[in-house]
Amino acid sequence: MRVRRCAIVYMEPCERVEFDLAGLLAGGNGASRRQEWIAHAPHLARPVVMDEVARECLGRLSAEEWVAAEALAGWPDGVLDRLLAQELVMVEDGGQEAAALDAGLRAGHWWGPAAMFHRAGRWAGEDAAAATEAAGLSTAVGLRTNLGVPPPATVERCGPADRLRLPRDEPEAFDELLLRRTTCRNFDVERALARPLLARMLQRVFAAQAQWRMDDDTVFLKKGSPSGGGLHPTEAYLVVQRVEGLAPGLYHYHPIEHALEPMPEPDMPIRDLALKAVAGQHWFADAPVLVVMAARFARCFWKYRGHPKAYRAVTMDAGHLSQTLYLSATDLGLGAFVTCAINEEDIERAFGFDGLEEGVMAVCGFGWRAGTMRNAEFDPAGRVWPAASP
Repeated sequence: MRVRRCAIVYMEPCERVEFDLAGLLAGGNGASRRQEWIAHAPHLARPVVMDEVARECLGRLSAEEWVAAEALAGWPDGVLDRLLAQELVMVEDGGQEAAALDAGLRAGHWWGPAAMFHRAGRWAGEDAAAATEAAGLSTAVGLRTNLGVPPPATVERCGPADRLRLPRDEPEAFDELLLRRTTCRNFDVERALARPLLARMLQRVFAAQAQWRMDDDTVFLKKGSPSGGGLHPTEAYLVVQRVEGLAPGLYHYHPIEHALEPMPEPDMPIRDLALKAVAGQHWFADAPVLVVMAARFARCFWKYRGHPKAYRAVTMDAGHLSQTLYLSATDLGLGAFVTCAINEEDIERAFGFDGLEEGVMAVCGFGWRAGTMRNAEFDPAGRVWPAASP
């Protein structure tokens, strides 16, 4: 048997504080402290606890060269078995699921810190809406009461007298469009979206407007939003709830063919999946169409291999697309939203993604806005809800 260390692993020294009754009765403060090491690795679902002996042995094992297990006979008893069980050490041709994920990381040209950040920030089964409500943070008053004074809305680098005033022009059509762009938290649950309107939105936001082909397998797309290196790694996956002439379900949008590709049905009702996807934010789950923006990391990392800026470019990609979606929806009289408070792991399971190969970055959506405001929306310009504006 030959083994090697996983490709990416980070160690965190951690102090555990526990109640110590005996120490308290002996005159102490009732707290005992225990030091331990936590191993974080992007191919693992959860961090694992290590002792110092295992940590030192793992650090001496190569991440690239396979080593015969017999060569590690000098290790303390049981250490190799523990590391194998924790999936921090891989067996050559061992059939481990973790080994396949580890191999994918190696082949995917990830920058180590970015892989760790991406994996560690994913949710599963979270209800962000309930947690926010329980913490008293669902209103501006609650935020101020519980968190104190926020940092200033803007930074000032000189006094008022030294500022160079710029002229303000009268607003034109595009300026009015920007003012009407607000996050919709009140979708009309009775009104379906017309299929041509869905097509128009997808064409504007996610379709390839043009393409350049060097050969059959080297193709670059032109879309309505910028993308790092012109690579456009972000795919659009739809959770369709209410669209005329389209069965509720999961779809992939093909940006070149401008077509929907039906995907297998999820193992739960569509409404339940929508609610879980947006972590309990029912006001977003009401949208007739939710769009999962999932990055194919290999598309970006093909050019930016192990690059410390590559993951940042991928996250910017989702931001550009969501702004284009907002403006397109606003122009068509629709409401729109985007959120990163999402259960990535649950979404990836529903669509069959490997989160390190094709990972969910954000969820956006659009549809008809309701006639009344049940959930508060931020509209200080008073372009959407004039009567409710301050």
